[in-house]
Amino acid sequence: MSPRGRMPPSAMAGPKGRLIDGLKALRGLLPYLWPRDSLELRARVVLALACLAGGKLVNITVPFFYKGAVDALSGKGGAAGIVAVPGMLIVAYGLGRLFSGSFNELRNAVFAKVEQRAVRRVALAAFKHLHSLSLRFHLDRRTGGLSRAIERGTQAIDFLLSIMLFNVIPTLIEILLVCAILWRVYDWRLAAVTFVTIALYVAFTFAVTDWRVRFRREMNTRDTEANNKAVDSLLNFETVKYFANEAHESERYDRSLAGYEQAAVKSETTLAALNIGQGSIIAGGLIGMMLIAAQGVVSGRMTVGDLVLVNAYLIQLYMPLNFLGMVYRNVKQSLVDLEQMFALMTVAPEIVDRPDATPLHVEHGELVFRRADFRYDPRRPILEDIDFRVAPGQTVAIVGPSGAGKSTIARLLFRFWDVDVGAIEIDSQDIRDVTQESLRRAIGVVPQDTVLLNDTILYNIAYGRPGASRAEIEEAARFAHIHDFIAGLPDGYDTTVGERGLKLSGGEKQRVAIARVILKAPEILIFDEATSALDTRTEREIQASLAEIAAGRTTLVIAHRLSTIVDADQILVLDGGHIVERGHHRELVALGGVYATMWSRQQEAARREAEMEEAE
Repeated sequence: MSPRGRMPPSAMAGPKGRLIDGLKALRGLLPYLWPRDSLELRARVVLALACLAGGKLVNITVPFFYKGAVDALSGKGGAAGIVAVPGMLIVAYGLGRLFSGSFNELRNAVFAKVEQRAVRRVALAAFKHLHSLSLRFHLDRRTGGLSRAIERGTQAIDFLLSIMLFNVIPTLIEILLVCAILWRVYDWRLAAVTFVTIALYVAFTFAVTDWRVRFRREMNTRDTEANNKAVDSLLNFETVKYFANEAHESERYDRSLAGYEQAAVKSETTLAALNIGQGSIIAGGLIGMMLIAAQGVVSGRMTVGDLVLVNAYLIQLYMPLNFLGMVYRNVKQSLVDLEQMFALMTVAPEIVDRPDATPLHVEHGELVFRRADFRYDPRRPILEDIDFRVAPGQTVAIVGPSGAGKSTIARLLFRFWDVDVGAIEIDSQDIRDVTQESLRRAIGVVPQDTVLLNDTILYNIAYGRPGASRAEIEEAARFAHIHDFIAGLPDGYDTTVGERGLKLSGGEKQRVAIARVILKAPEILIFDEATSALDTRTEREIQASLAEIAAGRTTLVIAHRLSTIVDADQILVLDGGHIVERGHHRELVALGGVYATMWSRQQEAARREAEMEEAE
């Protein structure tokens, strides 16, 4: 793989490096949280932060109402206060709890749109970026793994924004404020015990979680592996059935699930040890603080209300601390997941539009390959010195043995790759100088293996030109001679075709592909062995449809069966990456070279096939 197609070094870094890269990726979310193009979203961020601050201030103040009520009830407030003051303080305590919770809920409601918009924009950016990457990248990567990386990355964003931004950081600030209050108002030992307890808790949590993260990473690896195997097996359902390999696929899937099971068991058992340790630290801190507060009450330096206040603060801190332990584990993993998704987004596209690229302008449709060389790997040449011209409206066929480089020519024309030497031109415009979108909109292809999207027939035909009217879609289907077939189906054009179009036959899929190309109305056509996988009768019918749509258009035909291209204006014979012969069908047969040999073999095979059919 070329350096441009490789994953960046950060994607292969160790745990600490991944965490650092995850923090960098988190910083990369800031533009999505403070979007320049949306005043409303920025106002929501400010309001959410105001609600957060209000909620924390109320939360810190509430225990003082509790303390006052207890002191008043214990006789500190005088005879009149025994009834009036405690009641007011209790009401204030209740209202404080209500306002604290309401601030938090209001904050969540206000920030929800910002959070979900950020998740949506990042996911969309990742999706667009994956579509911008080269075919080489997608051939080397597993689709299931890519989808899981994006899925986990977007879930990580959701978690980090909702938990880290509005829970972890504010909780740490609240802990520091509580320590300051305890130090300033009461005994420095209370603040010291609180701080030491928190420090021990955090240090223990971090240390054990760092140890446990390998089990979580193993779970992710096995989960991705199992998902890849499941997706691969289900996408190739027919192949599995052809070889009766259901049990084999189940065993492969189960091996990955077994690995996930082992890692999950280790993760859960070590989690129990972590929770026990956390509970012990919190319990020790509680005991220490309550003993100090009790001594203060006995000595007269503190009231019973002060003891209750300290206890209230302890309860308020205990819940966030317990929550923080769980959050740290998830934040650490979320940062890794986020970094993995951002690592995908940093992979540079191999094929990009030049800064000064202009839209392709097709006036006549002349196609020219000028002494083009290409190789996937520097050590292995695929095409060398490919030089030919397809005049406007003409049909040129490319034939040759498997592996000769025929389909590579079509992919080069679409700019899935760029030639290493030479040039490809359309109407005297180098395709590297025009935008990829305009280039691909000007070319239509009917491939050998037509892959349909798992949607309706209507959607699949309309894919050639999204936004086309129903009448235009049906007209394209009529031209492809498939309208009557579709109309005869129970659900008509709303019939779903299944995964990769498995509910349709090969000929039906090809006709849908032809209708799709007709609707696209491209100036240049490519037929990439469009009928080689069909039976003879269906092939003849499809060939007739192809001839109709090719009339008047510049057409490049990549063929296996030579009988389908005898009427081509020119035939190029490709062998070993070189054009070894070129000319009309009769000229090449008379030449007695590679083409003549291929023609003779196919004619003999056709004759034997006809004799066998007659014998039956």
